[in-house]
Amino acid sequence: MDNNSNKTDSVPPAGQKGKGFGTQFGMAMELPFVLFGAIAVGGLLGYFLDHWLHTKFIFLFIFGGLGFFAGLRDILRRLPG
Repeated sequence: MDNNSNKTDSVPPAGQKGKGFGTQFGMAMELPFVLFGAIAVGGLLGYFLDHWLHTKFIFLFIFGGLGFFAGLRDILRRLPG
């Protein structure tokens, strides 16, 4: 067995840089879909409630706004820091 204390099994710095870039790029591509998805789900739910209750877009704005804030919350939760 080689008990050399100078030997390390870590990833070289170039590999760490590429891994970080890939993770950041993936997150940058995902976050707009997270925000739009939350707004779309809230807006659709509000639209169908308005249609069912025969109201004039009040639930669309309420649930669309809630979807916006839920999307922002999810984005801020996913960001490192």
